[in-house]
Amino acid sequence: MPSKVYSAAIVGLEAQIVEVETDVSYGLRSFNIVGLPDKAVEESKERVAAAIKSIGFQSPYHQPWRVLVNLAPADLKKEGSLYDLPIALGFLIATKQLRFNPEQKIFLGELGLDGKLRPVKGVLSFAIKAQQKNYQEIILPKANAKEAALVKNLKVIGSDNIKELISYLEGKKEIAPLKIKIEDFFKEPDYPMDLRWIRGQEHGKRALEISAAGAHNLLMVGPPGAGKTLLAKGLPSILPPLSFEEALEVTKIYSVVGLLPKESPLINLRPFRSPHHASSEVALIGGGNPPSSGEITLAHRGVLFLDEFPEFHRDVLESLRQPIEEGEITLLRAKHSLTLPCSFTLVAASNPCPCGYLNDPERGCKCLGSQIQKYRRKLSGPLIDRIDLFIEVPHLKYEKLVMEDKERASPQIRERVNQAREIQKERFKNEKALVNSEITIPQIKKYCQIDQKSENLLRKAVNSGELSARGYHRVLKVARTIADLDSVEKISFAHLAEALMYRVREG
Repeated sequence: MPSKVYSAAIVGLEAQIVEVETDVSYGLRSFNIVGLPDKAVEESKERVAAAIKSIGFQSPYHQPWRVLVNLAPADLKKEGSLYDLPIALGFLIATKQLRFNPEQKIFLGELGLDGKLRPVKGVLSFAIKAQQKNYQEIILPKANAKEAALVKNLKVIGSDNIKELISYLEGKKEIAPLKIKIEDFFKEPDYPMDLRWIRGQEHGKRALEISAAGAHNLLMVGPPGAGKTLLAKGLPSILPPLSFEEALEVTKIYSVVGLLPKESPLINLRPFRSPHHASSEVALIGGGNPPSSGEITLAHRGVLFLDEFPEFHRDVLESLRQPIEEGEITLLRAKHSLTLPCSFTLVAASNPCPCGYLNDPERGCKCLGSQIQKYRRKLSGPLIDRIDLFIEVPHLKYEKLVMEDKERASPQIRERVNQAREIQKERFKNEKALVNSEITIPQIKKYCQIDQKSENLLRKAVNSGELSARGYHRVLKVARTIADLDSVEKISFAHLAEALMYRVREG
């Protein structure tokens, strides 16, 4: 009678339960795996055979056995080496070399030829699915155990080798379930950058503060070496810490793609992704067959920094338009449909022209007018219209360069940002939005009311063509954030004027 043990597969960022059925009969010796396995899964039969033999059991090639392993559902693509352990255990049960009850247990793990268990990707997704489906136990490599233990009410058994696991499953050895304290991984993050290290650029730091408080998109324009990249790298240091739910979201993404740090099973620092301007569209937004996450998903709940903004391929930049608006992206392929989260803050940096010194009082621009126009045309109107804050980052004089800025250090700014975020959290506790940048038009009308003087200013900007309809709503969102930073309920004329100053560009 065929044996059955349970494992799982990753579909996008979510897990799906997989039944590993093993049938062993006498006949012409063979070992086949069916159920849409990829190359790594097909090769598992050799790893399984060697591992079973090394721990003293009869391998699939020891007898004239015809071994058939079915990974169900059969129409779901199976990828990776995580099926080694369930296939090995299923074979041992089918050949009556091992007896235990596999019900309510999930098995994951790659096998070495000597029987050692090696870590796999996507464990947090598997653990969450096991909890949702009321499985009582997840058995996996010891290196992955802390990650699985992030999920409450689930028995996590980790081991370094299959021999120890077999002793545990037969009741010959006790392995204590791993339990961790979430608080141990939620200490104050070690920020790699502090804004006080950046001299001058007070205007830029103020824009970063507004961007952090409301998750608003930001474009910085200035000559080479002015500090645009440093400002962008300092943004994570003033963002509020991740909540536990947000940390789980981010950790799950990084676990699935195999980028989870070895020293910690939980990411408690907001992501900062800075892809090179030669990156392809698939690398940036995701894709492939089957579809997988791109940089915008890796930046979820954090920052996507695009340095040398106009140097990106135009089609790559245009692909950002819908994800910026929606906070998620749906990838459609011939046989796949996948929706991935991508709620990020876009921060971009650009030179004013190809040489970088347009309108610089010290160094003259060497670019032709046609070159400047061609350079600027790389950024389309619809894309630029989705950016909330535009600032110029000028070249610094020596006096500014050596002046220390203790008043605009990251801890002080982060405290103000946290207060603004708490105001937004309370305001939107019954809404879908988390921050001001995510609110819809009905919510704008409800929470962004302005006085007559402010209306007149906006009317002038809209009628002159300086603001589009989208720009009008984005100015109101930014003004709402500035008011939150001042801890006031009503948006004043000064708040709106500052928001409009960041929105309207010259030239």
